[in-house]
Amino acid sequence: MTVLRTGTSARGRLPFRALRAAALRRDAGLLLPAALAALLLLVAVAAPLIAPYDPVAGSLRVRLLDPGSPGHLLGTDGQGRDVLSRLVWAARPSLIGGFVPVAIAATAGTALGIAAGLGGRVTEQALLRSLDVLYAFPGILLAMTIATLMPAGLGATVLSLSVVLTPAVARVAHTEVARIRTAEYLEAARVSGAGRTLVAVRQVLPVVAPVILAYASSLIGLSVVYAAGLSFLGLGVPPPTAEWGAMLDDLRPSLLTHPGVAVLPALTILIVSVVCNTLGEALRRRIGDTGDLAAEAVR
Repeated sequence: MTVLRTGTSARGRLPFRALRAAALRRDAGLLLPAALAALLLLVAVAAPLIAPYDPVAGSLRVRLLDPGSPGHLLGTDGQGRDVLSRLVWAARPSLIGGFVPVAIAATAGTALGIAAGLGGRVTEQALLRSLDVLYAFPGILLAMTIATLMPAGLGATVLSLSVVLTPAVARVAHTEVARIRTAEYLEAARVSGAGRTLVAVRQVLPVVAPVILAYASSLIGLSVVYAAGLSFLGLGVPPPTAEWGAMLDDLRPSLLTHPGVAVLPALTILIVSVVCNTLGEALRRRIGDTGDLAAEAVR
């Protein structure tokens, strides 16, 4: 009996160890991009403490210094402004242009997707067709069109990108609702007398929210790129405010003569986009690995 128990215990530990190792790998895949995203937010919040110089003050005596120059780690731009300081300060409007539109789109898109999924056929078709009209336009073109109708600034960036991203989120939310709307637990809730609003909040939202969270996190990188594009075209944050897209436009004339300085804003945008996309992919894998836990919880 002792031998049998020992063998069973040894065999039982193997699957547990394998599952634990897999869980650690999943955690590492999620924690690393999450930590990098938190670091980006920390840089934006602590910009006054991190930046060594005033981001808008410059001197023509030190213009276009290459990275590694004494006193200017990442060099200076054409107006003699410290590039490191401007990159750090630019994190604030750039990340606002990335996070806020996605948050608005996630909220509005989830509400529209649930309304379309739980509403009648007429409501569903009306909402979906309206969203399809917006979704048919190229994102950056639609954002540019909306931004040109407003005074240049962060508000124009946030509003235009919110409109661009909402249809995509709504389609994802509607797909999730359509997948579960005939589930037995939803039918039971309706039979018990629960109204559509109560069903949406208590039964549907807990299932849809994790999927939207993962999808929205992957949209942040796209939103940062779009916001930078609007500023690069002069439709976003106006000068002399530091913003990654505006910095890219400022340094564009020196791309051939001082490429080490000119590529830094583009490199920053690329890194932020990759971090956000990696975080979104890790969240999607985590949700896929855990299965329909949210659906099980609300049942």
